[in-house]
This record gives sequence, structure tokens and C-alpha cells, in this order.
Amino acid sequence: MPAAPSLIIPEHEVELTAIRAQGAGGQNVNKVNSAVHLRFDVQASSLPEAVKERLLQMRDQRITTDGVLVLKAQRFRTWEKNRADALERLAELIAKASHRPKPRRPTRPSKAARQKRMDRKTQRGAIKRNRGKVDL
Repeated sequence: MPAAPSLIIPEHEVELTAIRAQGAGGQNVNKVNSAVHLRFDVQASSLPEAVKERLLQMRDQRITTDGVLVLKAQRFRTWEKNRADALERLAELIAKASHRPKPRRPTRPSKAARQKRMDRKTQRGAIKRNRGKVDL
């Protein structure tokens, strides 16, 4: 299962379970296990360490304290579509974690920019100073 352009997750690392869906749906929801419960152990996976670390540091409620990612897919009526949806959402999360953020390099405003700012502040102050009561 491809997660990112260069990452592939083996099928044995993903645990899929059929469960009953919640909400409206009548007899289909009440009798058929069409929802999918996906469990993916991030710690034990074959992902690169940097991706694992970024995935675990995400502030996501779907990642347990043990480092297991739990997804529930119940959008569709069939188990196959829900399974595909859950795997797609897992791939999106891993792709998001595999993207390394560009480090921020602190910069300082130029002398011209500082001077421009001071000129604007002086002009604004003059406008405010000229407000007030008018003597007749």
C-alpha cells in the first residue's frame, strides 16, 4: 500500500477489523458489519524513524499513548469501500508526516523598512495630534 511517493506500508502491519457502523441506516447498520476499524502500530512499523517521530508528535486524538493509530471508517455502505477509505486516510496521514517542514531562518528588517515604519508612525501621530476641539 503506497503511503507517500517513496514509502510503502506492508499489509501485515495494518490490522483491519469489521465492526457495526453507528448512526442512521436502519436494518443495514443494525445487522451488517460494514464499518472498518483500522489499527496501525507506528512504533513497530517499517517506516523511517524520522517519519515515525513526526507521526507520533502530531497532536492527533486518533493516536493512542501506546503509539497505535486507530481509524474508523463508516462513510460507505459496503465493507470494501470503507476499507479503501480507511487505508487512504492512513496513507494521507503518513504522507503528511513524511513531509519535513522547512526550517525557519530568522531575519531582521532592513534599515529602509525600519525607517519607513518610523515615518508611518510619525505621520499617524501627527494626524492624531491634530484631532480635538476646534477654537472659534
